[in-house]
Amino acid sequence: MWPSFSRSVQRLIQPQYVLLSKVCVHQVHSSRTRFTDGCYDGLYPGHIHTTPIQKALLAVGSGVAALQNPYRHDMVAVLGETTGHLALINLREKMRNDPEGYTILTERPRIRLSTLNLSEMSSLPDGSFGREYCRFLEDNHVTPDSRADVKYVDNEELAYVMQRYREVHDLLHTLLGMPTNMLGEVAVKWFEAAQTGLPMCTLGAVLGPLRLNPSRLQQLFTSLGPWALHNGRRARCVLSIFYERRWEQNIEDLRQELNIEPPPVILSATKK
Repeated sequence: MWPSFSRSVQRLIQPQYVLLSKVCVHQVHSSRTRFTDGCYDGLYPGHIHTTPIQKALLAVGSGVAALQNPYRHDMVAVLGETTGHLALINLREKMRNDPEGYTILTERPRIRLSTLNLSEMSSLPDGSFGREYCRFLEDNHVTPDSRADVKYVDNEELAYVMQRYREVHDLLHTLLGMPTNMLGEVAVKWFEAAQTGLPMCTLGAVLGPLRLNPSRLQQLFTSLGPWALHNGRRARCVLSIFYERRWEQNIEDLRQELNIEPPPVILSATKK
């Protein structure tokens, strides 16, 4: 039932997506032209000014594209930036009210290959957060540099909050014990929806299950989903942790500190 419904939705939205994509490209090109001509000063490197109408068009177009292909991280990124203003304000306040989170906002650390010593982290003991993060990267064939830079958030500090959210996403996978297959991604989105309030996460949590087969759907609704929602609501703000200073910490101890329970089932990175 779910696969056939998903295909029906995709057929319905395909014409609208093509039209919206053309409009979005034109709108963004216009913004880039104004930026290049010096008529608009960017708030941060790479910032693209957009009007509310342009943001709405980008949100709809990117949302449709992300529904068709949840692995289009570029479209997921645009959707998050154009719909997440209020949630980002709330996350910033949580970070400001947390001593560790406030330090992050002040120092602006980045999680990139250029800022990480993966060889040193790989040599840490099994069970340490840094070693388990490296294991996640290896097992799922991902890199910290896969996260796009923020472009459409019209506030410099909120743009950093969004960037930090993106760059800790894989760390959250590690903490939750979830691989990057579809079931693992949906479970993480359920956690993030409860934790961050970002509309992009809520959309992913609602529509992601359409991509799951019946056995995976049952696993999500009876086990992983309730666990993810419960822990997302009760956990400490995951953006307020200076993970770069926690690599040597035992992952179980870090979970306890964040009030995150271990996953109820262990998923393999090879199972889709």
